[in-house]
Amino acid sequence: MTRAEDVALAVALEVDFIGLIFAERSPRRVALEQAAALRALLPSTTAVVALLMDNPRADVDAVVSRVRPDVLQFHGGEDNGFCTSFGLPFWKAIAMGEGGDPLPAMARHPAADGFVLDGHAAGEAGGSGRRFDWDRLPRDAERPILLAGGLTAGNVGVAVRAARPWGVDVASGIECAPGIKDPEAMRRFVAAVRAADVGAADPTIG
Repeated sequence: MTRAEDVALAVALEVDFIGLIFAERSPRRVALEQAAALRALLPSTTAVVALLMDNPRADVDAVVSRVRPDVLQFHGGEDNGFCTSFGLPFWKAIAMGEGGDPLPAMARHPAADGFVLDGHAAGEAGGSGRRFDWDRLPRDAERPILLAGGLTAGNVGVAVRAARPWGVDVASGIECAPGIKDPEAMRRFVAAVRAADVGAADPTIG
């Protein structure tokens, strides 16, 4: 999220989390003051995820202090010790774009509260809009897995039913430009997720 109107719509749609990106290479990157202003618009029912990628410790400390995120999401080469040192729950993003096995990366982060499996290649930033084979999601993971990469209102229902992730993460699939959300695409995406979630929970539906 980069704009107040998009945050307001996300709240109205009762999404669980919004993301604020602080990775230097991302076209969706927000400045600290901008992020703090967006944070102030949120009720307690909407959590904030701060997305980072090899940011220096001082930058992460500033994000934690100024923005007060609920979850940190690390997309770079951060090790388990670095990720845990900020005293907040964290998710580790795993690049799935090269056909690798996500389990070794998951094992290297035993303190992670969850994992974001994204379609980009290793070393690239997330938000690429590239999907991967959803059958590669671990089926018996003990920690939450979020599915990301190439999701749209048109395919997220299929993805939820096929992969049964704990959650889904979308950026480019609901945008008209990087960081600029398309309101109608947001509405359709959330509706598709909710419909698929009901179908996934009840095998007699869908």
